[in-house]
Amino acid sequence: MTTEGKLKRSRNPLDFDFTEPEALTRYVTETGKILPRKLTGLTARQQRHISKAVKRARNMITMK
Repeated sequence: MTTEGKLKRSRNPLDFDFTEPEALTRYVTETGKILPRKLTGLTARQQRHISKAVKRARNMITMK
């Protein structure tokens, strides 16, 4: 089966890694602050994972 026949599934925030700054920019403001759970709608576990990934990306200078 080709990939055209498969349904596209939205990605789980737990799948995001610090090597993908484009995906993480959805959870960060223009000034670089991490958005709170109220605005992102993530679970506590997903929010912790995103926060760690953003901080690692900042530390590795892959994200501003």
